[in-house]
Amino acid sequence: MTKSKVAVLRTSPETVLEDYQRLYELAGFREALDPGAETIIKDNISWHFPFPSANTTPWQMEGSVLALQKAGYKGVTCVQNKTVVTNAFKGTDLNGYWPICRAYDVPVLFNFRDEDMRWIKYQPKTRMNVLDRIYPEGIYIPDYFQGRNVVHLPTVKTHIYTTTTGAMKNAFGGLLNHHRHYTHSWIHETLVDLLAIQKEIHAGLFAAMDGTTAGDGAGPRIMEPQVKSIILASADQVAIDAVAAKLMGFVPMSIQYINMATAQGLGTGDPRDIELVGDDVSGESWGFHVGKSFHAMLGKLAWFSPLKVLQNVIFHNPLGESSTAMVSEIYHDYYRWNLRERRVYERWRATTDWGRLFSRYAEVGALAKPAEAAA
Repeated sequence: MTKSKVAVLRTSPETVLEDYQRLYELAGFREALDPGAETIIKDNISWHFPFPSANTTPWQMEGSVLALQKAGYKGVTCVQNKTVVTNAFKGTDLNGYWPICRAYDVPVLFNFRDEDMRWIKYQPKTRMNVLDRIYPEGIYIPDYFQGRNVVHLPTVKTHIYTTTTGAMKNAFGGLLNHHRHYTHSWIHETLVDLLAIQKEIHAGLFAAMDGTTAGDGAGPRIMEPQVKSIILASADQVAIDAVAAKLMGFVPMSIQYINMATAQGLGTGDPRDIELVGDDVSGESWGFHVGKSFHAMLGKLAWFSPLKVLQNVIFHNPLGESSTAMVSEIYHDYYRWNLRERRVYERWRATTDWGRLFSRYAEVGALAKPAEAAA
């Protein structure tokens, strides 16, 4: 049996753009992505504020664009989504994606704007675990996603609901539109269903994950950033999540979404069946843990406790999802960011090499010359 391949490299701010391009080659992106199809870059904005480890890094974005355009991929676009708790426009701005996309002529599209794409009913060929029951009126996906390659750009971090979050979770915002919150009670099954749908609709699948600063704690927003200087890539969405989970110190096959996806033949989650190429990280285990927070407590009560029967009351009140957004905004944006996370971000930016590189992006926009993409 051919093993799934995950490329892992140790990197530095001085070499990270070149390292991303080498990473793509090591992971076999040319075989994974259809050269005749247009390509979606699906970055990850877990929080619109530029908190280290929460979001796709600017060097991850630029390195990925360079790799794709140098290999001759045409029609590369960046697609954003909104959530109840994040602002896509603010996140694209504060995390430095706009100037990079402008420099390389990569349009930024939004899956919630009709002028960019529309949501259409889709009937999966694969038997669903839960999505057909969560959406009995039909599963809807963006029409723009069909027939295109997709490259996911997650980061290495923990998550209060799924233990870790990476390539598989990155499809959540892009492929699900209204009432995504209802899937949280069955989040592991949902991620497996979404991977099955991706394999049906996309011309090719690939993921490049940034662990230059990884996130430990009550992720994906409330975390302790840990500088690790590691990047990963793979065509196997399950395998890259498994390797990232193992690096963080978790047992990959004990995580439900990784185990389920492996059992259903959607990828490889057992490290014994994964080929690591690049730098040797087989002995690393960082000892991360999923921390506790007020937000995590509320979420677990709402999604996983007997109180989940109150979801219709919570979300089908006169304020609808805006009530949830308001609670999250007050807690995360006004309380946590202003009293704690902003200081963590500013300390990271002032005292770490990766933080100083982030500052450099804020000054110049894109580090490499756009002409290099076509060289």
